[in-house]
Amino acid sequence: MKKEHVLHCQFSAWYPLFRGVTIKSVILPLPQNVKDYLLDDGTLVVSGRDDPPTHSQPDSDDEAEEIQWSDDENTATLTAPEFPEFATQVQEAINSLGGSVFPKLNWSAPRDAYWIAMNSSLKCKTLSDIFLLFKSSDFITRDFTQPFIHCTDDSPDPCIEYELVLRKWCELIPGAEFRCFVKENKLIGISQRDYTQYYDHISKQKEEICRCIQDFFKKHIQYKFLDEDFVFDIYRDSRGKVWLIDFNPFGEVTDSLLFTWEELISENNLNGDFSEVDAQEQDSPAFRCTNSEVTVQPSPYLSYRLPKDFVDLSTGEDAHKLIDFLKLKRNQQEDD
Repeated sequence: MKKEHVLHCQFSAWYPLFRGVTIKSVILPLPQNVKDYLLDDGTLVVSGRDDPPTHSQPDSDDEAEEIQWSDDENTATLTAPEFPEFATQVQEAINSLGGSVFPKLNWSAPRDAYWIAMNSSLKCKTLSDIFLLFKSSDFITRDFTQPFIHCTDDSPDPCIEYELVLRKWCELIPGAEFRCFVKENKLIGISQRDYTQYYDHISKQKEEICRCIQDFFKKHIQYKFLDEDFVFDIYRDSRGKVWLIDFNPFGEVTDSLLFTWEELISENNLNGDFSEVDAQEQDSPAFRCTNSEVTVQPSPYLSYRLPKDFVDLSTGEDAHKLIDFLKLKRNQQEDD
């Protein structure tokens, strides 16, 4: 896997080519000061509210908008960073997409941070919602700090223009998502995306699902992407219509799900779950799904549910972050 393969999988690189078969989205350049804020470990306090309510003089300490600590003669006040122009652009984009969006950076979405949102979802309505997810996500941090991990070429890292991608919110059923592996422009493997769960309809309809994905690939994807080796994710809705969700590099940086990368690269023992008749078809990709007899596995995102910040809170090492977090939660409740 080379750095150019990673660059070709940036959302802005492929979206114009496949706009007609994917979810409507808006791409906004990410200002440097916003990037710096997202990478700052210091505070979770965020601004960006649409209509900040005016507050009268608080009746008690609990109602105070600003929280202060006194240390002898020094008093520090926690304030939220302001990005007024960017906040306006984001809110206009959210409104144009129906009022709710799925956010991501050039490559990754903050899937590992869904648990921290009040609705335990990646559904965002404000810039504050997006900031909370992004600042809590290791996936987002890796986009910023290690975009070319596992690349084999030694050339200097190209300059990246980071972007905030806002996708129109759609209620997607996890059991209808599939990851597709393409080598030399040939579809060689399809895996159930949410492999930790058993879905009865996938087992019963896998041959139909595979044919549907193959037809979509041949009509809309094959020979149209910028590389001949790549991975793409799709969603098959209740009517059987297939939608493109994302592209990823063909390599270790991408989760191989129910395959191994050794299998995919060598194509040895690349067998699926089809009947003998289907397996004999030369162009039929291997199709893998979680079978009923397989023990359901825990979510791969569970390991991300205890950030160091929360460990600090439990040991009393960083009370400031707890106050920041509670303020943000209160602001979100007021917005709702």
